[in-house]
Amino acid sequence: MNERLLLACAALWLLLPLHSVAQNELFTVDEMPNAVKYLPPPPDTASSEFVNDIIRYQWGKQQRLDPERAAQAFSDAEWGIGIVCKIFSQPFGLEISKENTPELYKLLEMSIATCDLATHKAKQHYHRKRPYTRFNEPSLVPKDEEVLRNNGSYPSGHTMLGWSTALVLLEVNPAAQDALLARGYAYGESRVIAGFHWQSDVNAGMLAASAAVARLHTSVQFLKQMEKAKAEFARKTAKKK
Repeated sequence: MNERLLLACAALWLLLPLHSVAQNELFTVDEMPNAVKYLPPPPDTASSEFVNDIIRYQWGKQQRLDPERAAQAFSDAEWGIGIVCKIFSQPFGLEISKENTPELYKLLEMSIATCDLATHKAKQHYHRKRPYTRFNEPSLVPKDEEVLRNNGSYPSGHTMLGWSTALVLLEVNPAAQDALLARGYAYGESRVIAGFHWQSDVNAGMLAASAAVARLHTSVQFLKQMEKAKAEFARKTAKKK
């Protein structure tokens, strides 16, 4: 299978709705909050909100001139629990990994897999063009451009990932709430800097993440795993004292 076909298959997979509970998912896509129903549509291109999106897109390109911030945005473009554990361990105050914190890792696995479903319907419904495609300009992460070209921009899935992770980890370690939220916010901003999302995509992603995490708390399985993660964290931090 050649590279072009692989990219096409990956893009198609991203667009497919999931109507059954897969491994680690607590709800189906139909059971999760539907952003089409409770969020406004993305800004019309003739609106002042879209002007702000363009201004923020230009701001993002300026941020790429800062090597440290550009490197962070490039790293944040990676998707999945691996990067989440890596970037949130520092603000959380403890190494998060399958080996070091298995209960917390399991909590994040189910949280990430389930929250991700909360953007699928809106992405498919609006199918909004991403900034780098609209302006036909290079992004900060060229390797991701082709696979995401036909994947809807609104709301931001990466922002959903970062903000929902921050909210879940905050519940385990409230003392680190400010650092966790700051990193979650920066994770969303990275998508503007990288050129893959408009600011309004990121704002919507944060709201969708908050709604998704609220839905998680209606799951008995999630609540039980949350208690296990809290107990594990208490044991780990007690050993440090």
